[in-house]
Amino acid sequence: MPGDIAQFLAIVRERCGPKAVVTDPADIEPWLTDWRGRYHGRSQAILAPASTEEVATIVKLAAEHRVPLVPQGGNTSMVGGATPPPEGSAVILSLRRMNRIRSISAESNTAIAESGVILADLHDQAAAIGRRFPLTLGAKGSCTIGGLTATNAGGTQVLRFGTMRSLIAGVEAVLADGSIHSGLAALKKDNRGYNLDQLLIGSEGTLGVITAVALKLVPAVYSRAVAWAGLASPHDALSLLRFCEARSDRIEGFELVPADCLSLVLDHIPGTRSPLERQHPWNVLIEATSDREELNPSDLLQSLLAEAMAAKLIEDATIAANEAQAEAFWKLRDGIAEAERADGPSAAHDISVPVSDMPRFIVEASAAVEAAFAGTRASAFGHLGDGNVHFHVRAPAGSGRGWLEEAGPPILRFVDDLVTAAGGSISAEHGIGQMKRAELERLGNPGDLAAMRAIKHALDPLGIMNPGKLVG
Repeated sequence: MPGDIAQFLAIVRERCGPKAVVTDPADIEPWLTDWRGRYHGRSQAILAPASTEEVATIVKLAAEHRVPLVPQGGNTSMVGGATPPPEGSAVILSLRRMNRIRSISAESNTAIAESGVILADLHDQAAAIGRRFPLTLGAKGSCTIGGLTATNAGGTQVLRFGTMRSLIAGVEAVLADGSIHSGLAALKKDNRGYNLDQLLIGSEGTLGVITAVALKLVPAVYSRAVAWAGLASPHDALSLLRFCEARSDRIEGFELVPADCLSLVLDHIPGTRSPLERQHPWNVLIEATSDREELNPSDLLQSLLAEAMAAKLIEDATIAANEAQAEAFWKLRDGIAEAERADGPSAAHDISVPVSDMPRFIVEASAAVEAAFAGTRASAFGHLGDGNVHFHVRAPAGSGRGWLEEAGPPILRFVDDLVTAAGGSISAEHGIGQMKRAELERLGNPGDLAAMRAIKHALDPLGIMNPGKLVG
């Protein structure tokens, strides 16, 4: 049972100072609802430590007083992973004051960033030394390094560089008893038993509080080229991807966009226009980059697309003539979610299946959903190259906002069943949070779930770390 929160807060204020405890309801209110507006919680306070030592003090006191904590960064979770419980039994632990980049080096190609560092700020500081952190996503202006690590975030560059897990060299975290795990040394070899860094990555704050991360940097982009190609099917898109991969290692982005999603963007996002003269059933956005002058990504794409056209893999294509046009192409891809919201309610699913099976899954799953739920329209778009597409089911025309509450759960179960049957994952890059917890329990491998519960109980025996998320 939760302890005396008022007494706990008084001691935290005494030990960490008044700035570490926020109790004004007006200041707390914006952080009680998830990014999508689907989950609403209550909390008596936000704790805002300024250092790892203060986090350790807070967590130790929380264990002593049996007060649950909900770690929170930019609060951009898509699955309610950073929203406190509705009964007000937990306190939000905000890492936003811990926003220093402790070190950054072009020589070692690493940066050590505290959990509250905003992704876009890290991008800027890396660029200032001729390097970059090669992970980006739509929420880069508000999401934080701690949250990205806790959810093993993906994004549009996973094809070449992998998820957050692949870009982390070490983790510093406060465990549930208040002890500090110091893993920032970024050792190339370290065989001292279990890898706690990798365990904490993707744990969604249920095992400890990530306070800082050692990150891998790569050379800055010297130049890039962005192309838009029209195709007949997702099968052709996968063939084009394999064609490009066999000829170059410079392909960094490969995004699938169906015709209906493109039409929504053109209808609802001002200032957008189709890159190609006529409509094609499917489209792909391709980005190639170079980190040195002698490699011209535009020439590369021109050569690849000419060969692909001759091989009849694509129907038409164009390459952005300048940086403004390249950004306009990306706006077509990045604007899909906003355009869908403007068009009406939709049930969104972040799923993955083996890359080789993705074209078949897209076609067959879309047809199955539309047959089972009359009037709906299913669309799959996104990261074809890593087997992760955003599978969205739009409401029948004229549906009200209440449609999602009524139709969303049965559609979710239907889609998740299809994904599981295809050997895929019901969460590719957004995590489980509270939204997908019941589905993980329903469809997860019993042995895996038992192991996850055992780990949770071993590292957090009191159950105070982000209760109600991921596993029970």
